[in-house]
Amino acid sequence: MHSLVVTFALIGVIGVGSQWLAWRLRLPAIVLMLVAGVLAGPVFHLIDPVHDFGDALGPMVSVAVALILFEGGLTLNFKGLSDAGGAVKRLVFLGAPLGWATGTLAAHYVAGLSWPVAAVFGGILVVTGPTVVMPLLRQAHLAQRPASVLRWEAIVNDSVGALFAVLAYEIAATTIKMGDLSDAAGHLVIGILGASLLGLFAGRGLAILFRRGLIPEYMKVPVLFVSVIAAFAAPNQFLDESGLLTVTIMGIVLGNSSLPSFNELLRFKEHVTVLLVSGVFVILAATLDASVVAKLDWRAAAFVAVIMLIARPIAIWLSLLGSSLKNNERTLIAWIAPRGVVAVAVSGFFATKLEALGFEDAGSLAPLAFALVATTVVIHGFTVTKVAEKLGLVSSERPGVLIVGASRWAADLAKALKDLEIPVLVADRSWRRLKPFRLQETPTYYGEILSEAAEHYVDLEGFGYIVAATENDAYNALICTDFGPEFGRNNVFQLGRTDDGGDDPRALPPTIGGRMLFQSGASYFKLERRIREGWVFTRTKLSTEFTFEDYLETRAEGAELLTDIRPDGSLTFSTIAARPKGKPGDILLSFAPEKASSEDAERRKTEKREQDAETEKQGEA
Repeated sequence: MHSLVVTFALIGVIGVGSQWLAWRLRLPAIVLMLVAGVLAGPVFHLIDPVHDFGDALGPMVSVAVALILFEGGLTLNFKGLSDAGGAVKRLVFLGAPLGWATGTLAAHYVAGLSWPVAAVFGGILVVTGPTVVMPLLRQAHLAQRPASVLRWEAIVNDSVGALFAVLAYEIAATTIKMGDLSDAAGHLVIGILGASLLGLFAGRGLAILFRRGLIPEYMKVPVLFVSVIAAFAAPNQFLDESGLLTVTIMGIVLGNSSLPSFNELLRFKEHVTVLLVSGVFVILAATLDASVVAKLDWRAAAFVAVIMLIARPIAIWLSLLGSSLKNNERTLIAWIAPRGVVAVAVSGFFATKLEALGFEDAGSLAPLAFALVATTVVIHGFTVTKVAEKLGLVSSERPGVLIVGASRWAADLAKALKDLEIPVLVADRSWRRLKPFRLQETPTYYGEILSEAAEHYVDLEGFGYIVAATENDAYNALICTDFGPEFGRNNVFQLGRTDDGGDDPRALPPTIGGRMLFQSGASYFKLERRIREGWVFTRTKLSTEFTFEDYLETRAEGAELLTDIRPDGSLTFSTIAARPKGKPGDILLSFAPEKASSEDAERRKTEKREQDAETEKQGEA
């Protein structure tokens, strides 16, 4: 047997490696982690968490799940929820409890679980999870309204479902341990109330310390990490696992405190959660008992089918009755509900706890969760686009342009695109630099576009192109490299580099990044200088009488073509390597000196018309 250090290393390599490979192959990470965990555990016996960690396995998974649930609470922003509309509120306040009820009934009557175990599992089934929903939405290019509802449901119910599971577990555990139902009820109410208040005060206390600068920047993440673990451990001394409720509420409070250092907290969430989710998932997959998995018979298959085809649709349709959503939108929302890593992690955690209480059937929770996750991810992943097309819910809007970097040139570009009815979003980490865009009512995103928070709050489904337009060449290249697999390498662009580096081995390699805009490869600083000199964006409509060749002959001196906009709304950008060849009906967007664009171009067009007329007369003669 290998050492414990090697076990930790294997779990980390397998978990994070699976996520990286999934990113490269554009596959759901959860599927690869499931396969990798099973291969490493029951198949090849590379890791045996039960043997390797012994009694420490339970506490390790408990702390990891607590941090994962804290992350879920941190993501739940009430302001964003209020902006999402009434349909999301219905799915949270009506759909989630209905989903808990229908899931519990299915788990008891179809899967054959006892009522306490079924109630815990029913709460877990409410969780869909943004980590699996977001990729599906980007893949399908859904219409904006159903895509927004599905995205927010995944974000909110990630923590709501976990709370349901905690409450169901506490009821079962307290009843068994105390015997008398009245004593158990009183103990349970006091425990839940205490855990909730502790989460509320802990969250507000940290928010006050952060806001008043009583904790230095370099200590904020360590203090937060330790505080979450302490808040999880404290109430557990009074009511078993009530700390899960505490840390979830603590995360919700912090997530809605408008902290100036919230971006740092989100980075903590992103990094820690990726590691914990990977580790917990691999551990749970590796601990699957072959004998238990073998017991997954027709009842397990029937259970998965009932959840997908009956329980979920009933909860969605009942909760959305009377909403503004159309029937085809409700149908799509009822169909799309892939479960993710949190569902499996929490299932495995509660399975161990319930087995310790004497519920033998709790051992089926993890295999059932794995079966449901694998089935929903695969089936929904392969059918979401086709179902959306059948229902007429594939986005018909023009593919938008995401501009990263707030500058004067970007402001003029955004306005020019908006005037052409092309959706635009400008992202920047500076609130001050985004002010001109807010004044011209251009949609903006304040924050790091590469963060996980941006995945939750930025609706990327509506955008087909990215223009990285910051003054930092390396950051522009990073943006294009990161979004390249998702948007397509041909649809990610960046401004020309300030210094191409030549043969300098210290320069940024030309093989990474996006395609360079403009045939001249104009850099950020050159474009900003031209803006100060009075350059503007102009548009030219092509026709059978005024062709692309005519445009080239008559365009203002020095003008550079940026993009060709076709009648269907698709764009072809001009780059160092290639230039679009416009056709009749297209609109050409150029960047040119203001005087030349208004006077010289018109003069050239007049000369061209006169030359054509003269040629026609000579032909008649």
